[in-house]
Amino acid sequence: MSDNDQRPLFIILLGPPGAGKGTQARRLAQALGLPHVSSGDLFRDHLKRQTPLGRLAQEYMRKGELVPDEVTIGMVQERLAQPDAARGAILDGFPRTPAQAQALDRLLAERNARLVVPYIRVPEEELVARLSGRLTCRAHGHVFHVRYNPPKQPGVCDYDGSELYQREDDKPETVRRRIQVYQEQTAPLIDYYRQRGVLVEIDGNAAMDAVTQALLDAVARAA
Repeated sequence: MSDNDQRPLFIILLGPPGAGKGTQARRLAQALGLPHVSSGDLFRDHLKRQTPLGRLAQEYMRKGELVPDEVTIGMVQERLAQPDAARGAILDGFPRTPAQAQALDRLLAERNARLVVPYIRVPEEELVARLSGRLTCRAHGHVFHVRYNPPKQPGVCDYDGSELYQREDDKPETVRRRIQVYQEQTAPLIDYYRQRGVLVEIDGNAAMDAVTQALLDAVARAA
């Protein structure tokens, strides 16, 4: 193994809400043996444990706003210091702002890490169709989709029989607002990483397996 291969590898998945970042991050994590670090999961974990950071983050999430940088950065730094992230990680939902990206740059420089940033592109109307068709079960949070993964019985979870409902942040008007927030506050990261030469554009409208393969190819070329 070369010295380059021994350096930690960090993959930042960029893309708007509904681009499939979570699904693809889980697939990459399994294929590469790296932890999937989701900012949303970190927020929920902190809230569940009733940490001050978690309660503060939830206030912003409920309004559909981005969590302040210092809160998010603190959560991510804590997570990446854990032993399973020694070889790297797949970051989903972080960074979202240039300030977060710069903080991550400093952290990765300290670890002499490799970085690749796939940007998953999907047209806005497709994003709205994907997100506004999502249904969630009340009992355990199982997720269905009216078009891509419908339940066997309308309105009922296949797994536990509980009611399926549409979350507030999955309603069309909220979805469009989420995309607008992304464009205003997060899209500048595309240029940030493109200028650094680590951005790789991926067609997120392709079939799921094709997107996964394109991501693995991009990582292989960058590594």
